[in-house]
Amino acid sequence: MSVLFTYPGQGAQRAGMLGALPDTPEVESTLAEARDALGIDPMALCSAESLRSTTAVQLSLLIAGVAMTRALAAQGAAPDLVAGHSIGAWTAAVAAGTLDFRDALGLVHLRGRLMETAYPSGYGMTVVTGLSAVTVADIVQTVHADDSPAYVANLNAERQVVVAGSDAALRLVQALATKAGASQVVRLAMSVPSHCALLSAQASTLADATAKVRFQRPRMTYVSCCRARALFHPDDIAEDLAWNMARQVNWYDTARHAYERGARLAVEMPTGGVLTRLTRPIFGQDCAIDSANDKVSSTVTRILRCRRTDRA
Repeated sequence: MSVLFTYPGQGAQRAGMLGALPDTPEVESTLAEARDALGIDPMALCSAESLRSTTAVQLSLLIAGVAMTRALAAQGAAPDLVAGHSIGAWTAAVAAGTLDFRDALGLVHLRGRLMETAYPSGYGMTVVTGLSAVTVADIVQTVHADDSPAYVANLNAERQVVVAGSDAALRLVQALATKAGASQVVRLAMSVPSHCALLSAQASTLADATAKVRFQRPRMTYVSCCRARALFHPDDIAEDLAWNMARQVNWYDTARHAYERGARLAVEMPTGGVLTRLTRPIFGQDCAIDSANDKVSSTVTRILRCRRTDRA
């Protein structure tokens, strides 16, 4: 059976997350490489104060995901497929070998800076749980206005949808979703209205920078979180990464596509466990695990057992 590594997006960060990585040579070398490329100590990125910055959050998630992937691969537990949610797609591309880690650090630094300076206040994202995507889309269409925009941003699960937009629009979404019977409506702790047309100009700037970087054909299957299908051509992956901040994320169909391609174990890279919970309805309770909650040896054992089952 094939193994899928999943890489979380913004919201999965935790203070001290890089210091909580396993003590392995691969983690140490990854942190050293990031230190050399960025000119700062990576540990400074993941303090509680630093993580108020979108740029620091995205860099921390990138570094953590690459470090854990390398630590597992060194013990024979590399993935067969990779997929990331939002910024996690960049980590997935590094894991797949299509993008050099140092290049990714530079581009993700630019990505974070573009996003956090575009909308410093007055905007954000709200997650609606318990309503269908169609119902939430109808609410968003009712609320959306030129001076108070709202967009369906993430289709995370069959009944979990994230809406991006202005503060005023999100307040109306909360009221209407609650009235429609949503089990939970929560404003996310982020000020950027990601995965919608509000970031099109920023995505265009990032695309120009991405075009100057060399991408290679992936060594394993890269599944796009926006297209919810596998991409193999380097140019397609580069375009997918550059524009994903302005495109809707469809995580439910992404995970389902990976399952349909033969993945039977989904292992989430640090940190948070959000994707594990979202992926379990597709893979099963025991076949979607969070590597941050296990020792490296335990995660390696699960991956190797999965592969032995396949050979049997």
